Amino acid sequence: MSISAVDPRPARTALVTGASRGIGRHLALALAGAGVEVALLARDRARLQEVASEIESRGQRALVLTADVTDSGAVTEAVATAEEALGSIDLLVNNAGLVDAEVPLWEADPHQVHQVLEVNVFGAFLLARAVVPGMLKRGGGRVIDLNSGAGTRDMPAMAGYNMAKTALFRIGGGLHEAGYQRGLRAFELAPGVVATDMTAAMAMHEGRTDWTPPEAVAEIVTALAAGELDTLSGCYLRAGTDTIDELRARAATPAGTTETGHRLAVTDWAGPTHR
Repeated sequence: MSISAVDPRPARTALVTGASRGIGRHLALALAGAGVEVALLARDRARLQEVASEIESRGQRALVLTADVTDSGAVTEAVATAEEALGSIDLLVNNAGLVDAEVPLWEADPHQVHQVLEVNVFGAFLLARAVVPGMLKRGGGRVIDLNSGAGTRDMPAMAGYNMAKTALFRIGGGLHEAGYQRGLRAFELAPGVVATDMTAAMAMHEGRTDWTPPEAVAEIVTALAAGELDTLSGCYLRAGTDTIDELRARAATPAGTTETGHRLAVTDWAGPTHR
């Protein structure tokens, strides 16, 4: 006899990493605008305070946390501070990330690649490891990893970034498999190509005009926070390609995630690479 999964409540609080600028800043502002109390985490306190002040000027609450996501002790302390101040962390948005040089693997700087893997993968692991136990004690919660289409296909450059984004699928998928029945929902969200300081500095985007509006990413994240897309837990969502209306329709299909969403699967040579 199967046991029904626990349904988590809509998020009332959130922790966003890499919240001092770029996509993280957009998402923090959008969540606050949706009535979610937000903890902002990054290394630059001055930039974080600017985001917090913008949120607070709109009558919402924001908590500034400075930490390096690769420092286990600092992450544990930051999560404890957020839980004490906000009462819970209902939503974790793993957004902090780096890119490495746009060169083929044999020209890559080992130190730089190591740093990218440490921030993008180990950082996401540490945050989830610190946050999820509290979620489960409270009946569930949601984790969103900011992923990329680069994690789904072979690329000629940025070996560290591509390895990291593929690894994130295994983090999100593992959280879904282990925690779904206890109320944990996990999502891999590719934001498309949003105009940020990082993307503006990349040669591959030189001359680009078809940027993904940050509002499209924020719309999906706020819907995930509200629990509107919970049946897509364990799936890969892509802003700029998946519209919010399409995702809501897919989530309403009562056939389970393998039918209503996209799961990244690694199979043998004879099998399909995606389902």
